Amino acid sequence: MLPSLNALRAFEAVARTGRITLAATELHVTHSAVSRQVKALEQALGVRLFTGPKNRLELTPAGRDLAAPLTAAFAQIAAAVRRVKAGGEDLHVAVNASISVKWLIPRLAAFQAAHPDIRLHLSELPPHATSQHGAEAVVRIVPTSRLADPNCTPFIPNAPGLVLSPEAATRWGADPLQAPRLSAASHPEGWPIWAELAGVELPPAPERPFAHVHFAMDAALAGLGAAIVSWPLCAAEVEAGRLVAPLGFRRSESAFALLAAPGPVSRPLARFQDWLVAEGARTPEPPSAP
Repeated sequence: MLPSLNALRAFEAVARTGRITLAATELHVTHSAVSRQVKALEQALGVRLFTGPKNRLELTPAGRDLAAPLTAAFAQIAAAVRRVKAGGEDLHVAVNASISVKWLIPRLAAFQAAHPDIRLHLSELPPHATSQHGAEAVVRIVPTSRLADPNCTPFIPNAPGLVLSPEAATRWGADPLQAPRLSAASHPEGWPIWAELAGVELPPAPERPFAHVHFAMDAALAGLGAAIVSWPLCAAEVEAGRLVAPLGFRRSESAFALLAAPGPVSRPLARFQDWLVAEGARTPEPPSAP
């Protein structure tokens, strides 16, 4: 006899997201309901699946053995349901917000024109998630250590740079590092990573936090300070002169990539994958550091 399917779903969501609250949001149930289901599953199996406090849960060896096969199984079930429900032509992809707003959505008209029979559904991928329940694939920036994974398709190298408006560049041109620092809560390591790549030490400067990288980028366009933005997200603005990058862009150990869920690749996903690679190849090289 298998344990409760709801209990297995609750456990898999917590194991994948790392947080009971995130799992509850994904499953559209309460935090306490997820906790009860996980406890019920542990009782049914007679093993502990998690250790640690609720805000820092870690999988036990038994939990790790169970989590990966469940994630693969639920992904296959979701893919099968989509194929039966819509003839295999619906495609569900989860995307990090800033990539979606500043890179993917502006190009989607071309994808739809080339593939009018594919109905693409986009959802927001949490900043550090690498999979999402119900999505055939996710699009995000991936470290080079994962680029060789069989389910990973890189399509643009990542190169962050410091950008500001021409007016802000004139104001802080002598030392753009003195400009107010526009940071993103979704990518708090952006400034430290760029500073290490550029070999500079960040001086004290006023900081203005924003929720996402694309918010910080829009603030830079408005002249509020300097932001660290990946080249693919701001290439059009830099080429049009609406943003400047006085210190150039630096290649990092990461790339924009598509991570497919385990299981067979559907026809719509294969077409989307090929289109991403072709679009990535059209991205111009970033301006190098002076």
